[in-house]
Amino acid sequence: MDPHDTPDEAKPATSTAPAAEGLAPALARNIEAIVERRKRDAKAASLHEQAAAAISKFAGSMIFVYIHLALVSAWIVVNVGILPIIEPWDRSLVILAMVASVEAIFLSTFVLMNQNRMAAEDDARADLDLQVSLLNEHETTRLIRLVEAIAKRLDVRTEDRELQELKRDVTPEAVLDKIVEADQAGRG
Repeated sequence: MDPHDTPDEAKPATSTAPAAEGLAPALARNIEAIVERRKRDAKAASLHEQAAAAISKFAGSMIFVYIHLALVSAWIVVNVGILPIIEPWDRSLVILAMVASVEAIFLSTFVLMNQNRMAAEDDARADLDLQVSLLNEHETTRLIRLVEAIAKRLDVRTEDRELQELKRDVTPEAVLDKIVEADQAGRG
């Protein structure tokens, strides 16, 4: 084994699916991993979470709108006396208003439950993005130091003031503190 090769356990897993046309194999593998993760997370969701997601999805569809349009229209037509065949049961439409209010309460609860689940997923993705960005920043800093050492060994001059700044590792805590500080100064 070449000493510069990566050990097997450090190599990324290869995809079993063929790479999509025009995509690099690594990108195709990453897309496949994301899709598999979403499927696994969907299977792991509790029955309550699955129900809330299904109800929210249906309530956000045009079929839901059409069904409600038909039901509410029929209710109003019958109860204002346009169809004398059926006896009105809600002349003032108070029952319709009550049913719509109760439905709105439950629908908003299901939507909020679904949004909470989605917010938790977004938080996890944001944490992953931050970790990848920090790793990328660290690797870039190491590469800059390595290239500078190579340039020094080859007697190549680098008189870039920004290079000294770029060689410094970024500490996330310091960046977050500065963001909070700037945010508080903007509010005050």
